[in-house]
Amino acid sequence: MRLHPRLLTIAGSDSGGGAGIQADLKTFAAHGAYGMSVIAALTAQNTREVRAVLEVPPGMVAAQIDAVLEDIGADAVKIGMLASAQVIRTVADRLRVHLGGTGTPVVLDPVMVAKSGDRLLREDAVEALTTDLLPLATLVTPNLPELEVLTGLPAGPGEEERLQAAEALAGRGPAVLAKGGHAEGDEVVDLLLENGRVHRFTHPRLHTRSTHGTGCTLSSAIAARLGAGEDLPRAVEGAIEYLRGAMAAAYPVGSGNGHGPVDHFYRNEQGRE
Repeated sequence: MRLHPRLLTIAGSDSGGGAGIQADLKTFAAHGAYGMSVIAALTAQNTREVRAVLEVPPGMVAAQIDAVLEDIGADAVKIGMLASAQVIRTVADRLRVHLGGTGTPVVLDPVMVAKSGDRLLREDAVEALTTDLLPLATLVTPNLPELEVLTGLPAGPGEEERLQAAEALAGRGPAVLAKGGHAEGDEVVDLLLENGRVHRFTHPRLHTRSTHGTGCTLSSAIAARLGAGEDLPRAVEGAIEYLRGAMAAAYPVGSGNGHGPVDHFYRNEQGRE
């Protein structure tokens, strides 16, 4: 196991601190890793809404990636919000240049819609995501609506439909973690499809409004564990356990009318009790 993995997040910035780059770096730190960031978009948001999005020019995104990977390198990469097709293709190009053939794990969280319901990915960017980025990913972590958009197939209500959609997505190269949080019921089932094998992770649903940034946090925790040398099923299982603890330990932030963030450092706090 690597003591301090070098982890790079390529994603959007969340001014409210609960998702995006901020959530990724908190998660990396909570796992004892060294975090680095490439900001692909700026957002003005809080727990209730996304008020504005400013895309970073592709050239600046490329410059950030080059600066980090030419000097520091990375043991794993997490990719989150990339708003446009041009930025997606830029990221894919630079990762091929720097990581091609290295086997460095890449975790792709296909962020399309914020927890508030605001869209974060342009319609024309979906094709670039599936064509350019998916083949570079070790793992893609869609929720059920994202899985349906990426495949054009229904991802529910049953597990059979979800698995068929995951298989279609896995046909483009990566392992697929089809997250079950959007399904109904008191039990959440996450399905990991890896090399034709299915791993089923089942846990009771946590009834909480502290769900802002959960997808970012989960994918970053998986990247952190992969960067430390864990195999994929173990990394996913440990990341799910970490996220559930962070959700359960969440404390109120904001007016209370939105979706609050999780407590990324709950394990540190427990150690001080």
